[in-house]
Amino acid sequence: MHLLNARTGKPLVPFTCKHADPQTVHIVPSALLIAVSEYTCVGPLSQWIACCVQGWTSFSRDKHTDYETPIVEGVAPVEKNWHVLSASECLAALSTSEQGLSEEQAKERRQEVGLNQLVEGQKVSLLTIFLNQFRDFMIVVLLVATLISGLLGEYMDAITIVAIIVLNGILGFVQEVKAERSLAALKELTAPMAHVRRAGQVSMIPAKELVPGDIVLLEGGDKVPADGRIVKSPGLDVEESSLTGESVPVTKRAKAVVDPEVAIGDRTNMVYMGTLVTRGKAEFVVTETGMSTEMGKIAGLMQTSEESLTPLQRRLDQLGRLLVWVSLAITALVVVTGVLHGNGLYDMFLAGVSLAVAAIPEGLPAIVTIALALGVQRMIKRNAIVRKLPSVETLGCATVVCSDKTGTLTQNRMTVQRVWVEGEWYKVTGSGYDPTGEFVYEDRAIRALRREGIRRLVEIGSTCNNAVMKLVETEQGKEWACDGDPTEGALLVMAKKAGFDDPESVYQRIDEIPFDSDRKLMSVLVMQGQDVYLFVKGAPDVLLDRATKFYTGGREETLSPTTKRQVIAANQQMAGEALRNIAFGYRKFRSIEAAKAVQDPEQELVLVGLCGMIDPPRAEVYEAIKTCHSAGIRTVMITGDHQTTATAIARQLDILPEDGLVLTGAELDKMSDEDLALRVEDTYVYARVSPLHKLRIVKALQAQGEIVGMTGDGVNDAPAIKQADIGIAMGQSGTDVAKEASALVLGDDNFATIVAAVEEGRGIYDNIKKFIRYLLSSNVGEIVTMFVAMLAGLPLPLLPIQILWVNLVTDGLPAIALGVDPAEKDIMKRPPRDVNEGIFAKGFSVKILSRGILIGVVTLAVFLWALHSGQGPQNLARAQTLAYATLTMAQFILVFDCRSVEGGIWKRNIFENVWLVLAVAASLALFLLTIYVPPIAAIFKTVPLHGLDWVIVIVAAAIPTFALSLRRLGLSAMKTKVATR
Repeated sequence: MHLLNARTGKPLVPFTCKHADPQTVHIVPSALLIAVSEYTCVGPLSQWIACCVQGWTSFSRDKHTDYETPIVEGVAPVEKNWHVLSASECLAALSTSEQGLSEEQAKERRQEVGLNQLVEGQKVSLLTIFLNQFRDFMIVVLLVATLISGLLGEYMDAITIVAIIVLNGILGFVQEVKAERSLAALKELTAPMAHVRRAGQVSMIPAKELVPGDIVLLEGGDKVPADGRIVKSPGLDVEESSLTGESVPVTKRAKAVVDPEVAIGDRTNMVYMGTLVTRGKAEFVVTETGMSTEMGKIAGLMQTSEESLTPLQRRLDQLGRLLVWVSLAITALVVVTGVLHGNGLYDMFLAGVSLAVAAIPEGLPAIVTIALALGVQRMIKRNAIVRKLPSVETLGCATVVCSDKTGTLTQNRMTVQRVWVEGEWYKVTGSGYDPTGEFVYEDRAIRALRREGIRRLVEIGSTCNNAVMKLVETEQGKEWACDGDPTEGALLVMAKKAGFDDPESVYQRIDEIPFDSDRKLMSVLVMQGQDVYLFVKGAPDVLLDRATKFYTGGREETLSPTTKRQVIAANQQMAGEALRNIAFGYRKFRSIEAAKAVQDPEQELVLVGLCGMIDPPRAEVYEAIKTCHSAGIRTVMITGDHQTTATAIARQLDILPEDGLVLTGAELDKMSDEDLALRVEDTYVYARVSPLHKLRIVKALQAQGEIVGMTGDGVNDAPAIKQADIGIAMGQSGTDVAKEASALVLGDDNFATIVAAVEEGRGIYDNIKKFIRYLLSSNVGEIVTMFVAMLAGLPLPLLPIQILWVNLVTDGLPAIALGVDPAEKDIMKRPPRDVNEGIFAKGFSVKILSRGILIGVVTLAVFLWALHSGQGPQNLARAQTLAYATLTMAQFILVFDCRSVEGGIWKRNIFENVWLVLAVAASLALFLLTIYVPPIAAIFKTVPLHGLDWVIVIVAAAIPTFALSLRRLGLSAMKTKVATR
């Protein structure tokens, strides 16, 4: 039998299974088989099973310490459940001790497992990324247009198109390079240095040199350098919200957690790479390094998650393909028809190519990019920062927003909301760390410090406390922040709301008994004049068991069974409201010496009361979620927090309906992807979930046809953010990993900003659709004019250069100005767009064809009238000039009709979009140059038009828009009349 490295597949060293000679082998209890290694055992399966049945598995490797358990080839690896083992069993399984490894052992293990760092996936060269930008089908359309322009001799037009292609390629290249910085940002979360004990000596080494079996020392402020099992923990709190979503620091202890399937956030004897120690000290043995850590697993998910095309990209791709076939068909028809009418093959080919140019809106990709960029600028003003341009419009068809709870829906700032003292309930108003608020009793504000119970409670809460509140500068101005434990910060804010601002001026601290996860208490010894007190805060059940008296009415009374039941009931009531409860008590001593002489001073306490706190929802989120509902967008909460807390917040925000389901991570583990797909549409809250769970949820929703937006701020959110149709990260509290994986960053961490972003996204898509309608209607008009004339054997109504100039002046500035058109007022009352809805759905193609055909008909009519009403050598030039002017003016009028998606030219104020008015005026000026400036007119072969000519042109040009708008008004009036009967 021999070992294979599971990552490389290469054999390591041979080993044998024995029972008789324990002197030559390292014996490992078979109970440790759950501590699975990265190695695979290859050999007779019966021999390996026999070893396990005997109760022991033993193996030896030359010069290698056995700190892993082999797996039989063909047997799927199971999760490494280090948390279910005792500290001594972990040390034994890793062949180490509390004195640590020797330098030689560490070096050998590092050669086997590699450095403790995140490994990037296969790198794509910058050149490849740049060249990939030109694989889009619409780019192929532009290249065809470039070839055609070159054949026509329009070299400036060809150069312009090439410039558009290169510009789009550069924009896409820059965006993609930025998007792939996620792993680099992830690496920044790992600790650069670590305190490690090796051979009994403590030294500081680079964190990348850690190996499984190393003993690492932690203290407050340290970043955890690797995953590990705690060996010693006199008192350790770790901030894990970026990994688990837990809203408060987790208290760690060395005691084993029995349940092998417990969520990461509940593995209180484990620490994980990238998390932050907020308080206390500990020692842990490294169990996983590099890509095997939880952070490494997230990095792996980031590399394998897929980014799909946005609906806009899919639709433009479909449009590009359609336009290519249309242009080819037009060219072939014109050539064949012209030749059949006796025209020359070369002349007809040039005519066909000119129509193909008219059919292809070569400026469309550039205009789409410009519209998105202008929309992005508007979104920045509303605190929504876009990182990927094409994903902007995806917000407009989002059907589900999956939101992280902590820091997204809530403030990520613990806030005291309820206080129970002397048998009475009080509400505490305000939220977050802002000390603005008051105590409310029976719906009226009170002077809190006048009530002895409240005074004593806030004195204890603010004195038995190591946090510091301070004002810090932010982009929004000065705001309060907590330096220390968020729970203690909440107690300081509560005291300020009561009017107790400076505990140090009242009580002199003598000594402290730090919080301990086993005691679940923290105490401080203080003096006030000659009085000596031990102030205590901690878990209500623990403090209640240690109390003998109850503080009420400024007196200490014996804690009766009835009062105990009241305390228990109050604690249960607040717990049912998802509040985190803390109890407060004290003990009075004759002197400092008397207090220190007591072996266990945290006994015979006087219970003062309880307070309940929670990470409250953001005030603006209520209205934001309501608006999401009216816009047909379902909000789903996905959090690593506890089910009770998540459910309470979800109901408070009206996210969770009465019949809505709540699933936990443990339940998800037992469900197949098929089972999840059946329940995902009815589930509104997911609690205690891991990064992999979030990814599964997003994929399940996408499999059901949902367009998913995923919000979050932590490292744990990054894979799902990247997988979602549009990933949304928090700008202030969010990690760099989440931001780099996202398409949209909320600059103010405000969920309500998502609503503004959705509105902008819908508006941007509407504007893109407006100028697609405008461009294609105009192009249809040009095609009809030319094609019908050729079929009828008439002279060309428009010269190729005139067609190109019409495209330039009408497809340029006016189309761009449509991109800044303000959103229509009812845009957030529409349901989300169907992701499968084609770009020509809901009569869109009819609008394009009807306007385009009418434009072509009136242009051709004016041309025929002019052709037959005059004589002389200039008659054809005059007829072509009139057709040229009619076509151009019809398109200028059409652009105002296109401003309303559902209505017409009458629905919106023309001057509401000043930029469009200016764009049309500028384009009109450019057009008039080709008629009235002789040198330019000679190039375009036009003649000056006079008063009557312009009357005919304007009347004819107005017919397509005004005739159809009047018809629409009539139909709308008839529907209204029928509806009111």
